[in-house]
Amino acid sequence: MSRRSLILTSVASLVAAVMLTATAMLGAAVIGGTVQKVGKTSLTIQQKSGGTKSFPVTVDTEVTIDGRKTTIDQLKEGQLVTVTTSKSGNATKVAARGEGVAARPVIKQASEDPIKPEPVVSKPSTSPRAGTSKRGAGVDEAGWTQYRGPGRANRSGEVGLLTEWSGDGPSMTWVTGGMGEGYSSVSVADDIVYTMGTSGDREMVFAIRLNGDSMLWSTPTGGGIFRENNGNGPRGTPTIDGDNVYALGALGDLVCLNRADGKKKWGKNILKEFQADNIVWGICESVLIDGPNLICTPGGRRGTMVALNKQNGNVVWTAQVPNNPHAGYASAIIVTTGGIRQYVNFTQRGIVGINAANGTVLWGDDHSANGTANCSSPVAWDDYVFAASGYGKGGAAVRLSKSGKGVDAEFLYHTDDMKNHHGGMVVVDGYVYGFDEAVLTCLDIKTGKVAWKNRSVGKGSVTFADGHLYCRSEGGEIALVEATPKSYVEKGRFRPEGRSSRPAWAHPVVIAGKLLIRDQDKLIGFDVKAN
Repeated sequence: MSRRSLILTSVASLVAAVMLTATAMLGAAVIGGTVQKVGKTSLTIQQKSGGTKSFPVTVDTEVTIDGRKTTIDQLKEGQLVTVTTSKSGNATKVAARGEGVAARPVIKQASEDPIKPEPVVSKPSTSPRAGTSKRGAGVDEAGWTQYRGPGRANRSGEVGLLTEWSGDGPSMTWVTGGMGEGYSSVSVADDIVYTMGTSGDREMVFAIRLNGDSMLWSTPTGGGIFRENNGNGPRGTPTIDGDNVYALGALGDLVCLNRADGKKKWGKNILKEFQADNIVWGICESVLIDGPNLICTPGGRRGTMVALNKQNGNVVWTAQVPNNPHAGYASAIIVTTGGIRQYVNFTQRGIVGINAANGTVLWGDDHSANGTANCSSPVAWDDYVFAASGYGKGGAAVRLSKSGKGVDAEFLYHTDDMKNHHGGMVVVDGYVYGFDEAVLTCLDIKTGKVAWKNRSVGKGSVTFADGHLYCRSEGGEIALVEATPKSYVEKGRFRPEGRSSRPAWAHPVVIAGKLLIRDQDKLIGFDVKAN
C-alpha cells in the first residue's frame, strides 16, 4: 500500500483534522445565501442556514455574476451568492447569480411515470447524416454510452473528422430545447441521446433522437431540484447498459430506467441509504456500470464507495474509507494492476483505489486534493494514475504496482502546472492535456514536465477525437487543437449562437460525426465529419 496516503495513514489523517479545525477557527469557509447589503468594503448576506453575516471586501476580491467577472458594486439585493473566505475572514471570491430565485432545494415528490413530451422546437439538418450503428448491448468501445466515453478515457473512437474549421466553425445541423436547467453532458446509443435536466420542480432524465427532431420521453428521478446560485439542476450524466439507463441526481436520487420508454425499474436515494451528507454544489457523479454491478460514491458513514446489483439496486459490497471522507465531485474509473481490478475515484480528501471484487480499500493519495472541491476524474495510462484539482492545488501522479495481495501506490511528483478545476483531462500517448485554470496545458504523465501552455481558449473542458482536442471554454467558445506535445496548434474556433447566460460547463462529446454540446435548456449538434 502507499506509504504516503491521507486515506490510509492515521497520523496524516490526524494532522489533516487538526488543520481543518484550525482553519475553521480562523474563519475560512464557503458560505451561501442571498445578498442583503453591498458596501464599498463589505458584503452582508442572508445565510442559507439562517442569520446574516458580513464579510470584508478588498480590491483583490474576485467577483463574478453568472460566471463573468465584475465589481462588487454590481451586486444587487436578493441575488444568490456564494462567498469564499480567507483564513482571516476576508472575502476572496464572491460568485453571484443574476436571477433572484430561492436558494434552497425543492424536495417535492414527483410522479415517476415517463412523460410523453409536447413537440419540441428543433432545427433539423437539411442534409442529415446517418446515425450511429446499433450499440445497445452494454458499454461499447466504439460508442459514447457513459460519462467520458469508452473506458471513461475521454477519447472518442470517431475518425474521418474535419481537421480544420472555417471562421464560422462547423455547421450546426440541429438544436433541440426542453431540457431545463443543469450541467449534465450526454451519452449516446442506438441514435438516441440521453441527458438530465429539469421540468417545473422536478429533476428529469431525457431521451432525444440524435438528429434532434423529437424528444422520445422524459422521466423524473423521483426527487426535487437541487438549487444553488452557481446553477440549478443535475450535474451527472446518464450511463447506458443494455436495455437500461442509469442516472444519479444532484440530491442523491438514483434511478434505473427502461431506455426504450423511460419506465422506472428501481430507484433509491444513496445519501439516505448510506448516511451521507450532500456536498456544497450537489452530487455530480455519473455512476459506473461494471459487469453485474453499479458503482457509486455516496461518501457516507455506511459506505464511502458502494457496489449495487444493477438489476435491482441491492447492496453487493460497501467500501468504508478511514475517516469517512465525503464524496468529491468526480466519477470513478477502472484501473487494473497486476490482475487486480480496482475502482479509482476522487473523494473529499484524496484519490482512493478500491478492490472491485470485494470493496477492500487498497490505497490512497492526497497530493492532488484541495480542501474545497475535488472535481475532475483521475486519468490513467499504463501503471500511472494522475489526478488534479483547482483552488490553487495542482496535480500529482502515482505509479501502481502489485504488492502481495494488494496494490502499492508510489508517489512520483506534484505539479503546480495542472490546477484542473472541473473541465477534465485526457491522456494521449503518455501526455496529459487539460486546463491549468485558464491555461491549456500539455505535460508528460511520467515526469510532470510541461511540453507547452497556451491561454488563448480560456478556462474550460476538453475531449479527444481523431488526433485533435475539442476545447470548450466556460464562456462558450469552442476550439479545435492538435493533440501533439510539440506545440500548441489551433485549427479553428467558433462561438455558438444563442448562448445561455450560464457558464458552459457541460463537457463536449464527439460521436456519429457530430459534436454535441449541452447548454442548459438546449442540446446542439454540429457536423464535424469530413466530406
